[in-house]
Amino acid sequence: MKFAPGYRRFAVPAFVGAAIFAFVLPPVGAFLLAFGAFVLWFFRDPERSPPKEGIISPADGRVSVIREEGDRVRIGVFMNVTDVHVNRAPVSGTVREVTHRPGAHKPAFSKDSDKNERVDIVVESEDGEFEISQIAGAFARRIHPYVSAGDELARGERFGHIDFGSRADVLLPPEYGVEDVAVEKGESVTAGESVVARSE
Repeated sequence: MKFAPGYRRFAVPAFVGAAIFAFVLPPVGAFLLAFGAFVLWFFRDPERSPPKEGIISPADGRVSVIREEGDRVRIGVFMNVTDVHVNRAPVSGTVREVTHRPGAHKPAFSKDSDKNERVDIVVESEDGEFEISQIAGAFARRIHPYVSAGDELARGERFGHIDFGSRADVLLPPEYGVEDVAVEKGESVTAGESVVARSE
């Protein structure tokens, strides 16, 4: 099993503390051992197999946003604590820019989450310009994009993760309309595998 980068920062201190406290304060040692195991589970990074066609989900979770923004459509996926938090590219293309925007840390499922800290990644593909957003939540304080401007992204490839949170969006090109969306609000999706939109 692979793990997202950064898991050692949380897991190693927990396991070291568990080894020490196991002899001094066993209940504390047991808690730290359980926390270390939780960190490994939370940072898990399973392999995925993208389908042959369609725009695929950037995150595991439930669809929380489907809305029109001018001539474009946004699809957002809320990641619960039980979901894998490694994000995957909805399409293949060239990364044109990666922008970090500071902001609040409201719950990622709330309407105010659009003002949260975020990283926006613009990808130029054969089907147009896509914008992928990693949005922090109430507990997520670190967004980790893996890509930089000029990088080539393959469909389904890992492009980043968020520590302990929270939402990932894809803003479709103007060529796509709401009729091209293949999911509904509340639907469970899998990063790198579930199709969220199809072109005609």
